Amino acid sequence: MQGFAGFMWLLSVALIVFSGFALVDAATRREDAYRAADKKTKPFWLIILGLAFVVNLIFDILSFLPVIGLVATIVYMVDVRPALRGLPGGGRMRRGGSSSDGPYGPYNGGR
Repeated sequence: MQGFAGFMWLLSVALIVFSGFALVDAATRREDAYRAADKKTKPFWLIILGLAFVVNLIFDILSFLPVIGLVATIVYMVDVRPALRGLPGGGRMRRGGSSSDGPYGPYNGGR
């Protein structure tokens, strides 16, 4: 019985890490990338994945709520994330750069 409890604890930790990774990944994507990929909005996915993460932290793995959170996390990882990564720039937020930067480099006013 102790081996089963250890396995369930390990599975619970794996679910927490999986949903945490999906939450961080969703948070680092640009807002407009979700619209460009024709998926739900960024706040929608942050709320869903945040709830899944909290549910995995609070509830035991044998209840039904972590399973619902797992399904939501799998949907994000299998459907939304590849669509966002397929966009130019991978849908990631850029660090630095100018407000006049375009998709192919800085805009120089036609010079």
